Amino acid sequence: MPIFISYSHENKDFVDQLAMQLVNRNVSVWLDRWELSIGDSIIDKVQDAVDGASALLVILSKASIASEWCKRELSSGFLRELEEKRVVVMPVLLEDCEIPLFARGKLYADFRTNFDDGLKTVVEGIAKVTSPFLARAKEPEYHVDWSIDWGDVNGLFAIILNFVEQAQNQPYTCLTNIEVLCSPEATHKYELKKAALGEEHARAYIVQVIHEYFKERPDFRPLLVTEREKVARVLVRGSEQGEEYRLRIGVRRLGEDTGRDILVNTTKLISQSYEHMRAVLKQPSKA
Repeated sequence: MPIFISYSHENKDFVDQLAMQLVNRNVSVWLDRWELSIGDSIIDKVQDAVDGASALLVILSKASIASEWCKRELSSGFLRELEEKRVVVMPVLLEDCEIPLFARGKLYADFRTNFDDGLKTVVEGIAKVTSPFLARAKEPEYHVDWSIDWGDVNGLFAIILNFVEQAQNQPYTCLTNIEVLCSPEATHKYELKKAALGEEHARAYIVQVIHEYFKERPDFRPLLVTEREKVARVLVRGSEQGEEYRLRIGVRRLGEDTGRDILVNTTKLISQSYEHMRAVLKQPSKA
């Protein structure tokens, strides 16, 4: 999902400079002057963008705090914070001004004296919502930390999906590693997508193919009975002749033995990681 920038048009020169710096760092940015076309419903488009953004960068200046548009966007952002219980609004202080009440307790990126220092704070702040291959998925009773590795194995492209699942109030964690080795044809398709769309989208495509496969198999849930790793091997075929992905799925638990068997919802782990990638990269929903 993109980063929404809320600002007054009196500060558009600064905002353009900030937005370009973020784009150069492969951050997807939603800026009204870049996204709106003649005839668009401004209210609907802006509200949809605010609702769908990973975060809101709110530019604080004398002009913006007096703007009714900015006030609406800020209110929508704070409502999302309350509903989602996570940081959504990220204040950017452009000049000395009266800080809105709800933003006074927040750490802000300070651009009043040095642009580079302020930019560093912004980049660090949005990293956790803009990285497509490193994230945390939260559920009411547990959370999952995950990341993706990739590289070359004897001339074939490979990725590894790593998941660590921690339930609340439980003395153990579950570790899942999904190693994916592409066939020569799948490796060639990866290289074509990399050249056309970039390597991030090419990697996400592979996860998308795997996601579509397991979406039709929601009952794939390895049962952990002992401390030993449970291993399954799966062959996933893509849409083209010879496009194959060989998976080694290893699942194990770490920590105390509670005497109870554990089911690991591998399908959901893959789905959570793919949906995060798709949202950050604006990946199409179908392979």
